[in-house]
Amino acid sequence: MTTAAWAILIVAIAAIAFGSLMAWKVRRTQTLRSRFGPEYDRLVQERGSASLAEKELEHREKRVEKFKIRPLTHEECDRFTLEWRAAQERFVDDPRGAVAEADALVQQAMKARGYPTGGDFDMRVADLSVDHPDVVQNYRTGHAIALRDAREPVSTEDLRTAMKHYRALFEELVERRVSEFAEVRK
Repeated sequence: MTTAAWAILIVAIAAIAFGSLMAWKVRRTQTLRSRFGPEYDRLVQERGSASLAEKELEHREKRVEKFKIRPLTHEECDRFTLEWRAAQERFVDDPRGAVAEADALVQQAMKARGYPTGGDFDMRVADLSVDHPDVVQNYRTGHAIALRDAREPVSTEDLRTAMKHYRALFEELVERRVSEFAEVRK
């Protein structure tokens, strides 16, 4: 084989390797974007790079794989749903207490499912984003309102919004729709 033939062969192999690498990256991006939805876009914006965001999401997946995540039993779902409805009913007389109770119920449901609830809030959100990427922003929003309220009281309407955001995540965790307060009274 001549030197020119070797050079062409090496260039062809490099082009194939480069093409394969690019195809793998495109597939990886499509898979992560599809799996994480809005969480993918939020993280890309936060990190300033798709590559950094994708590394973070893959790290989250590996971390959550180690957990023993399980569905709740029918009895656990019933109990959590009753507790949630009671918290919603208390909202009328004690909105702040109801929001605190909603946050606690979300954490209890997370723990019952097998998610760690210790550590900081950001880690809990990251863990949840692996299996519940479409509603994890609700957790962030509800929690942000609760934190704002702890610094300076927010309006009852803001607290109602927090309850709605907590409920969206709660329903995902218990895999059951819970009715709003007005529906419970009917």
